[in-house]
Amino acid sequence: MAGSPSSSVQKARKDLADRLGEIRRDAGLSGRDLAAAMGCYPSKISRLQNATTPPSADDIRAWCEACGATDQTSDLIQSLHAVEGMFIEWRRMERAGLRRAQEARLPLYARTRHFRAYSSWLVPGLIQTRAYTTATLREIQRRRGLPDDVDEAVEARVERQQLLYEPNRTFAFVVEESVLRSGPGDAEVMVGQLGHLIAVGSLPNVSVGVVPMRAGRSRWAAEGFWIYDSAQVNVELVSGYLTITQASEVAMYADTFAQFVDLALYGADARVLMAEVLRSLG
Repeated sequence: MAGSPSSSVQKARKDLADRLGEIRRDAGLSGRDLAAAMGCYPSKISRLQNATTPPSADDIRAWCEACGATDQTSDLIQSLHAVEGMFIEWRRMERAGLRRAQEARLPLYARTRHFRAYSSWLVPGLIQTRAYTTATLREIQRRRGLPDDVDEAVEARVERQQLLYEPNRTFAFVVEESVLRSGPGDAEVMVGQLGHLIAVGSLPNVSVGVVPMRAGRSRWAAEGFWIYDSAQVNVELVSGYLTITQASEVAMYADTFAQFVDLALYGADARVLMAEVLRSLG
């Protein structure tokens, strides 16, 4: 977690450290007094309170006991676990293979009714063709040296796509034009994927927007992200997978998504652009 590129993770760590500092001050203890009570060096108290070093669950228990605040122990440990779960490196998420990584997202997808996704890298998984998914996951498996369970992972993702056809769910996708012009697989794979985008965009509960390549944009491309209802955002970084649940930050991503929606082409205009890309692919 240390050195994570996410300001969200750093802020969550700092919030937890600030709470520990408040408990110490409320108890009327100096950092040196608390260190003596916990049986550690004062420098450790300083590192924990300044979020330089993340606390362990045992650190929190000892801190609260020394400060006479054992009633806050459980809540603080829950906050610690939440911080630890915010950023997950790809190697941790995928160490058991790609299939498990795909299946791990099923509960979140099952309880979500309104999906919003922006991508500047790849077509979002829910609207990928089988061939596009296979090419994508095969490349990830090779590049990261993962166990070869690509066929099983593809099946898990394709099965998840059935959500598109369930009632009472809505889906909004926005991709950069570059996603249509460059991707995994050969020209045949990309042609099939573009045809699928046109087809899936005609579903009554699905919108597919394309942000055209042009100069003078008011909002530049960003990392890909998913918004699940208004409860959670997942961001796909080069180094890992970031989960955001803080309401103010979820709202920032929702606002950013709305800006991309304003830039995107839809309906007939999007189909014209896709047809142009199809012609360029032959």
